Order: sequence, then C-alpha cells, then structure tokens
Amino acid sequence: MRWTRRNFLQTFPVAAAATCVGSPRLLAANREQAATRGPNDQIQFALIGAGIRGQQIASAALQTPNVKIVAVADCYDGRLTHAKELWGQDVFTTRDYKEILARKDVDAVIVATPDHWHKQAAIDVMHAGKDVYLEKPMIHLYADGPEIIAAAQKTNRILQVGSQRVSNALYSKAKELLASGAIGQLNLVAARWDRSSNMGAWSYTVPPDASTETCDWPRFLGSAPKIPWNAERFFQWRKWTDYGSGVAGDLFVHLFSGTHFITGSKGPTRAMATGGLRYWKDGRNVPDVMLALFDYPEGFNLSLRVNQVAGGEEAESFLFTGSEGTMEIASTGLTVRRAPMSKYPGMTIQTFAKAEQEIYIKQYEQKYPPQPVGTLSDEVVERYQNPRGYDDTVEHFRNFFVSVRERKQPVEDATFGFRAAGAALLSNLSMQKNSVVQWNPETMKLG
Repeated sequence: MRWTRRNFLQTFPVAAAATCVGSPRLLAANREQAATRGPNDQIQFALIGAGIRGQQIASAALQTPNVKIVAVADCYDGRLTHAKELWGQDVFTTRDYKEILARKDVDAVIVATPDHWHKQAAIDVMHAGKDVYLEKPMIHLYADGPEIIAAAQKTNRILQVGSQRVSNALYSKAKELLASGAIGQLNLVAARWDRSSNMGAWSYTVPPDASTETCDWPRFLGSAPKIPWNAERFFQWRKWTDYGSGVAGDLFVHLFSGTHFITGSKGPTRAMATGGLRYWKDGRNVPDVMLALFDYPEGFNLSLRVNQVAGGEEAESFLFTGSEGTMEIASTGLTVRRAPMSKYPGMTIQTFAKAEQEIYIKQYEQKYPPQPVGTLSDEVVERYQNPRGYDDTVEHFRNFFVSVRERKQPVEDATFGFRAAGAALLSNLSMQKNSVVQWNPETMKLG
C-alpha cells in the first residue's frame, strides 16, 4: 500500500507520527556501556577560553562518562574564579595556557578562544602531545587551515572541530534519507539562522570589575593589532574582525557543516554575498544582516541568511528541495514531504482552434487515461524527532572522546572543518571585494 499524505495523517495523528531518531533506551544503553569503562580509562581535559561558549561546552563534555576537567586558562580572572566555583577548587587555573600544556595530567584540551587565537592554540596543544576539540570556525584567516591540518598530520593527534550538528541524529537521518532518494534529485538548499536580542547580537555583559588589572589585555590581543584597553572588545570580541569572523564565522559555518555532512559535498565553487550593518550600530565593523548564494559542483545551490534584527523571531532551519519533495530540519524536528512529479505532462491548448483542441484532447486521453474522481494525492509526510532532553553538543563530545580513546578518525576532522569554515568565510570575502569569489573545495584554495 502506498502511504499518501491523507491516509498517513489519518492513520497516525500528527502528534504521534513523529519518530524518535535516537530512542531514549538506545541512548541510555550507550551511556551505560561507556560507564563500564575502568577508572584508568578516564580522560582528563583542560579548557582554554572560559567565556560563555567555553563554559557551555565544558559542561557538556562533563555529561559524558569517565571524563574530568582538571585545568582552565582564561585572560579574565573572574572566569578563573568561576571555573573553581563550577568544577571544584582543585581545578588548576592560569592566564597562560602554556602552563596547562606542560601538565602531564591533561589528555585533551578544549580550545574556545576568540577566533584569532584558534590556529596558534590548537597547534600548540597538538605539539604538546594533547588531543584537541577546537571550537568553530576552525580558521580566522585562510592561511590558518593548511597549518592546522599539517600540525594534526605531523603530530598524529586527534583534532575535532566543534560544529556539533554533524553529531546530531536528525542530521544523520537526513543524510540517509537524501542518499536513498527520498526527495529525488537535490537542486536547492535554503538555510537561515535568525536572531533578535542583545545577546544574539553579541552585546554580552561587561563585568563590573573589568580592567587591565583583572584582564590580561596584551595576551588577549595576541596577533591582533595593538590598541589601548577596550572592555567591549575584550568581552564582545565577535563584533570586530580583528578577533572574530562575523556572522559568517559564527553562524554560517554551522549551516555549511550541516549541508556538507548531509549531502556529502566538499563545498561550493562560487559564492556571492551581500548585507550590511542595519541596526546594531554600536561601533562594530561586521554586518548584522547577511545573505549569500553558493554554487555546488554536485548540481545544487545553497542560499544562506543571517539576520540579527529578525523582528522578534529566533530560528535556525534548513530546507532541502529536490525533484520529488522537500526535507526540512527545524526546532520541531525533521519533516520529509514526498511529492513525486506528475506523470501527466498537462495541456496548454486554450489558444488553439477548437477543432485542434478536440483532436489533442482525444490523443492525450488515449495516452494518459483520466484518473478516477477522488484519487488521493501521492504526497507523503514523514516526521522524525530526537528524544526530549537530547543535546547534540553532548553527543559531539561523546564522539570526540571515543576518538581519543580508540585513536580513530573523529566525526569532524581538520579537513572537514577547513572546508566548512573556508566556505563560510567566502561570504565575508565577497562582501569585501564586492564581487563573486571562487573556491576550490578539493584543494581548499581560493580561485
């Protein structure tokens, strides 16, 4: 029996029709199995960069079995104090991350620094003999990518990039469905990540004690231009290209990671972008609205949008459109609508003479017999959801720690990370040049 839209929804109420991609029982079994590991298998990790995201992902890492945080580095003393409040007074804290790298009790390191520190911190970690979980975007400048990849290969260390969607069970299901031909031939992917708040626009709170005494400003600047102390740049660094990569590096890169994972593509060949600073005119030098289009060699186009002034709506979503239907990933889950093209070509005969119309209709009906009245549509709707409480960041760390223990390829290695970040930063480059830009996803070089 062919499941049509009508009988599918009648047989299974919408609320009950959603299938859990990763069942709670299976997830619990994975956790129980991992928890049986002996104490000698414990992984001890450190955190470099204990800001908002750094603290979030360190806490997610601690939700996986047999791991312990033993050290934290940050340029703000208040975060070092809070690290002890969060994870215990025995956690070693320092402003200088090289003190962490010298410790023999550190097996792996999370790098959650501003973007302009990603390359140097990650390379230093690997050369110190530690594995690294590197927050996205992997690069700040295009030259960073080859250096990071070379360091990972030379040191034989595990490097996983922290764009967690590649560990999300819904994305794995989407990948499976697309490969099976669920929506036919893919021709367009449209993705967006909209925000509408001060925090969504990176206007993070500056602590009352922010000063050159509590903040290591020279260390924070690193390779960035040397300027006088500026509390906003220190705590809201994503607003400036000296330290961050704008909406492209912060948000587009997630959308590229998801697109590349689901489609199996290595990246686009051509990009064009537009946008500007429309609302948050607070001294930042990056856009708050950006739209971009990309050509993919597999024969589809990608359109991306980020709007940090989204009129009260905050949403992340993907829409994959194919010749036989659509597949959407949103906060509500994964929805697949299969709508095969009609086998009947249809007619545009109204401009013909009546005699010719009658002849054509007779020939058409002989070749394409009329469908019975009341025939149901062939559209099929399927829905999938992750179980309540599912956290893809926790899953991403579970995958990372499996790679660390078993010394196997991570789900998002340096090459994947460079291809995602390199594609995302094409948007910035296109706006800077006010032109179309070229990229070779195989060689990972600009055209």
